[in-house]
Amino acid sequence: MRRMRAPQLRRRTAALGLLASAAIVSITIASGDDAPSSGPAGTAPPDQVTFDGHIRPFVETYCLRCHSTEKQKAGLDLEVHATSDSVIRDRKTWEKVHRMLSEREMPPGRRRQPSEEERFRVTSWIRAELDRFDCDGPVDPGHVTLRRLNRAEYNNTVRDLLGIDFEPAADFPADEVGYGFDNIGDVLSLPPLLLEKYLDAAIDVVERALARERRLADGERTSAAFERVVTCSPGDGLSPAECARRILGPFAERAFRRPLSGAELDGLVNLSLGALEAGDEFEQAIEVGLAAALVSPHFLFRVEAGLAADGGSSVAHPIGDFELASRLSYFIWSSMPDDELLASARAGKLHDDAELERQTRRMLADPRSRALVENFASQWLQTRLLERATPDPETYPGFSAELRADMERETILFFDEVLRKDRSVLDFIDGDFTYLNERLARHYGVDGVAGDQFRRVSLEDSPRGGILTHASVLTLTSNPTRTSPVKRGKWVLEQIMGTPPPPPPPDVPELSEEPEAILSGSLRQRMERHRDDPNCAQCHARMDPIGFAFENFDGVGRWRDFDGQFVVDPSGELPDGRSFDGPDGLKKILRAQHEVFCRNLVEKMLTYALGRGLEYYDKCAVDRVVEALERNDHRPSALIVEIVKTDPFRKRRGRDTEDR
Repeated sequence: MRRMRAPQLRRRTAALGLLASAAIVSITIASGDDAPSSGPAGTAPPDQVTFDGHIRPFVETYCLRCHSTEKQKAGLDLEVHATSDSVIRDRKTWEKVHRMLSEREMPPGRRRQPSEEERFRVTSWIRAELDRFDCDGPVDPGHVTLRRLNRAEYNNTVRDLLGIDFEPAADFPADEVGYGFDNIGDVLSLPPLLLEKYLDAAIDVVERALARERRLADGERTSAAFERVVTCSPGDGLSPAECARRILGPFAERAFRRPLSGAELDGLVNLSLGALEAGDEFEQAIEVGLAAALVSPHFLFRVEAGLAADGGSSVAHPIGDFELASRLSYFIWSSMPDDELLASARAGKLHDDAELERQTRRMLADPRSRALVENFASQWLQTRLLERATPDPETYPGFSAELRADMERETILFFDEVLRKDRSVLDFIDGDFTYLNERLARHYGVDGVAGDQFRRVSLEDSPRGGILTHASVLTLTSNPTRTSPVKRGKWVLEQIMGTPPPPPPPDVPELSEEPEAILSGSLRQRMERHRDDPNCAQCHARMDPIGFAFENFDGVGRWRDFDGQFVVDPSGELPDGRSFDGPDGLKKILRAQHEVFCRNLVEKMLTYALGRGLEYYDKCAVDRVVEALERNDHRPSALIVEIVKTDPFRKRRGRDTEDR
């Protein structure tokens, strides 16, 4: 059969790219701990405290000197918060204020201090306001921006649509990241270069899928993808138009993840018939229709209709079953819904709690859920950034590209076991096992592991355990020539506890790396001298002790007892007075605060599942998922099932709440 050369197919589909661009444009337009129940004698209860009478004067007296519109230390401006409503609208800020006051990190020790009665009155009021948000009535489920498939989703969708496993998005521009993830609608822009890449990829995908000739040892002459797509040929009582409809209809329905309208199918069929009339053979003409579907915004974008069931959109309402199927599949598989999920959507069953849970558990058991491990875990823990780490080869001569890959694989396999075996998510903090091959085991000083294959290894009686002591994390949070307690402490605060420190003030001098300075003391000793600047001390008091707990691990995660000629001191004391000695002691403290860790994990995964940042009105959903996680022994299955049952996942905002 005469094959259409790529330039020919490009000419036939160039107009499709322009049409897709126009269609895309038109569519685009289209916590801390609870406060104690009682305070110092004579303290007014929270319901007798007012913003104007108590909170605003407190802020003016103790806070505005450093946190005003004119002087925003740590990027915090409290002067703009003029009413009590601002507490709900800017929950993150006021949760931070609550924590800093409760833990006595603010005001700084050298500043005027409030009395215990004043401090308790303000923290109790803030906590009561944060808890006041009504979760019993209608709650805004939020709005997810129309978003394109990111590179991983594009590759996986092509794989599941056609059964050809290659990566057509490999040379797409890198996806931008927002809120820690690369599937956030607000940042998934559409540069002009990407439109051209979409056209190239569509041509490549179609030509690979419909290639009849295959040089395989078993003598196969027809590709599985061809058999899947080209289900008929003209003749046998079928006209070219009828056969084109039989081929393009099912293909486009799966590609668009929903039923087609008659006009949509007519458009694709007419494109193919036009190519047939121009002299192409039937299969070449079909390629044009298939390529058109792959450059359609309904394939490239996850489009969700904004109308409620009654034809209006004035109130928050459930999204359609097909839209819910796509939300679910791209959350768990980073790919399109399969036939069973689409059948459930077609039957109108997916909004039923029992059916939604059944489908979720089925999908978690499917091998495709590995995408949740690779895409969520690697971004939550930031191990995807390990490829940027550049340990100095003179300082760490044993580090190699192979070892780097082993480090990343250990963390993925660890997360995978927690998910697959439904272990407690608290194992992320102190699980007593890991996965090693011979190279990584030798790096860790673990005996009895041979070969390149990874195997499960017990870490009982080991200083390691949990993801905090994985070499991937320890290397990622180090400098090229030494460890970085600051980076390690900041990583724990941000990724594990969800309480990130503010950005550093400008013009802070770097720690000296001159030979004389290095010989003057251990890294810990030099950092303690470096921290004399009062502008830095407050945040370093939170970060540094956490980072010091891991000083027995060098810049690439190997165990050590000495930092140069100095004995490592891994002890620390947190701002609230709790002390620990080494990683085991710190992990006990972190596990004791498991509510804080669980809330952070819920917020991270809900952000990933929704493809948007969380807002104050998402508190109700977060609270319910956290409660369910606690009730179910911290099992990841409970976490994921409860997320897909939340209103933000199953509903969308109506127009009357767009700017509420």
